[in-house]
Amino acid sequence: MFWKSARYDESTKTIHSTVQKKDENDKDIVVEIKFNVGDLRRVLELGDSDNDPTIVPERLCKGLWFRMGFEGHVNDKYLKSLFCRPYKFLVHCVVHALSHRKGAYDETSDYIMNIITCLVLNRPYNVSQVLFDHMVDNISSETYIMYPRFIQMMINDQVTDLPKDPADVMKLRNMKVDTFSRLDQYKLKKDETEPRAKRMICKIANPGYVAPENDAWRHENNNSEDETDSLRDMHEKKLRYWFVKDGKRKRTLKASPTVTAPKVPTPKIVVKGIVERGSYKKS
Repeated sequence: MFWKSARYDESTKTIHSTVQKKDENDKDIVVEIKFNVGDLRRVLELGDSDNDPTIVPERLCKGLWFRMGFEGHVNDKYLKSLFCRPYKFLVHCVVHALSHRKGAYDETSDYIMNIITCLVLNRPYNVSQVLFDHMVDNISSETYIMYPRFIQMMINDQVTDLPKDPADVMKLRNMKVDTFSRLDQYKLKKDETEPRAKRMICKIANPGYVAPENDAWRHENNNSEDETDSLRDMHEKKLRYWFVKDGKRKRTLKASPTVTAPKVPTPKIVVKGIVERGSYKKS
């Protein structure tokens, strides 16, 4: 019922909706639910603030991801299956916890890359605003049950005596052995082997880690591998949480030109006068 009746008030930056409950006379009544970014931040205990950024430089994200061992091309999709197991697990957890998508959980979007980058580098990031943005978008688009756990927490915060109908419970699946088994597979890679293992870095290795200055993803005195070659052919993608235009966040993906990663040509194999695809070589 929440998403069906949800609306957004631009003037107050507030989401309004309703839920139904029984009053003391056992009659159905409608109760209003409303919340803004601050309410979402407080209830979810995300610990960020309005002063924290939602936009992170694309080069910073990609530089760090290559440092973490990403084995794809700089302009291709950033798939969790192109990381070694520890980093693949990190990406998996963030995607499933915070992504607004209904599927395609192997692929990471710009804001998911931002969140992981800021977690690893110990940089501030306004996760609350990003979640709220997607909730607002969901109201004006083809609505689906987005962020069910977060929405239930917002409802519980305002309607403490709302009864729970066992027939209307969305069960959330916990990680099990088969989850880790799937994470252990690398079917999207041509050779189906795990990418080269990379050591834990930054805040993952050191809780007291201080982020580098000037949007760098490593300190100057760091002597680990350099990512310059991996970033050499990077084309900037003007996505919502990577690109600022005229001082405002750009809210459309249409400005991003399509850039595909170069494909390595497959050599033609000739065996006893027969070429690939079963055709005969002319003499």
